Amino acid sequence: MADPTPQTVPTGGLRERKKQRTRDALIRAALELFTEQGYEATTIDEIAEAVDVSQRTFFRYFSNKQEVTFAVQDMVEARFLQKLAARPADEPPLLALRSAVLTAWDEIGNVIASVIPVDLYMRTFQMIESTPALVAAHLRRYTELEEQIAQLIARREGLDVDADPRPRVLVAAFSGVMRVAGKVWGEGHDCSVEGIREVTRSYLDHIGPAIETDWRADRGPSH
Repeated sequence: MADPTPQTVPTGGLRERKKQRTRDALIRAALELFTEQGYEATTIDEIAEAVDVSQRTFFRYFSNKQEVTFAVQDMVEARFLQKLAARPADEPPLLALRSAVLTAWDEIGNVIASVIPVDLYMRTFQMIESTPALVAAHLRRYTELEEQIAQLIARREGLDVDADPRPRVLVAAFSGVMRVAGKVWGEGHDCSVEGIREVTRSYLDHIGPAIETDWRADRGPSH
């Protein structure tokens, strides 16, 4: 589940900067190994060795392989939540969600690049989608994120999320579209931020028509 404040390179003292560099190096080494030789085939010892630190040092930063896998995703999700919280109060909920995710993707390249190369993040996204153990974890995390978003939307609209189902219904539809867009992008050949942003935009633009229009009427007269 995303922390509302993305972890970026600290501006504090030398010790904190060294700790951040070690953490970032562990993330990069882990993701490179996962995408090259597979998540299950990679050991924590191999990750630590790639950074020239001990296994004990790895565990100072991450409790397991799964946590390091989703470390950058935590930053991405946190940036989205920040953008959603900053949307104008009078903006309709679905438009706020759409605007927040597209605005976040406009900036997320720099956030990702502060830790790992953007192409490595994109390859990691695809690796997660093709690894059963990580797909299950990803779905569990998505459920937690959906609840955070629903709570945020409810607060924006002055609603009690437990008494009014609309925030959760809307977020379920939004999240479903996001998952489909991610899957479609992951199966394609454009491994870029621009690519996933465009697929996301296209699929989000179809939510309204998919719900509100008569699909048969769009086909014209039958032959």
